[in-house]
Amino acid sequence: MMELLSSAQVEQFLEAKLADREIAGLIQQFALPYRELMAYYRCAMMEVSEKFHVLNEEMSLQYDRNPIETVKTRLKSPESIVEKLQRRGYPLSVESIEANLNDVAGVRVICSYTSDIYMLADALTRQDDILLIQRKDYIENPKPNGYRSLHLIVGVPIFLRSEKKIMKVEVQFRTISMDFWASLEHKIRYKKNLPTVADLERELFECAVLSAELENRMERIQKMADCYLNDSGKEKKT
Repeated sequence: MMELLSSAQVEQFLEAKLADREIAGLIQQFALPYRELMAYYRCAMMEVSEKFHVLNEEMSLQYDRNPIETVKTRLKSPESIVEKLQRRGYPLSVESIEANLNDVAGVRVICSYTSDIYMLADALTRQDDILLIQRKDYIENPKPNGYRSLHLIVGVPIFLRSEKKIMKVEVQFRTISMDFWASLEHKIRYKKNLPTVADLERELFECAVLSAELENRMERIQKMADCYLNDSGKEKKT
């Protein structure tokens, strides 16, 4: 085969083979440390997720309802990790992932009402083993496109066989309507050949505003119902 190729083609072929071997060597070199780091992130996600399940159980007894609808976990894909490191100009290494990325491990908490979000966020950050690293409130200050959510970066300890490690976890709090809106916006944003993007963005923004208004009305109804039930209970006792 080599006789049929020009010298330039042979050189390219050898360079490609060398690159393949180098890549294979890098994979072998970093595969175990990378898998270990991802295992640590998974452990941290489980720790945070379990904390919310405990809080939900406690608050369901106190408020006679579950403030949490669902708790979801997500580990960032290798492709997304590499893309983000390269985009931000960070080196591609296991140490760089841990030092420079805050959202490798993610926990999303879906709540019924906005007040539940702040109540749960406060309950989480008051725990003595949770370190609050960063807080971004897109509910009080929505993004220009209408996106609303509360984002926390927290440090959570995981206990290994011979050491304790503090791992970073991104926690996103959303109401049901916030989550539905964000899911729709994400699907639309990644579609190709969109017609009149400005019109879609305006519609999405208006939907975000209407969604916030509906949430407030539903929460007022919930509070009115709670007051009625409490008053009814007092009357029965007397």
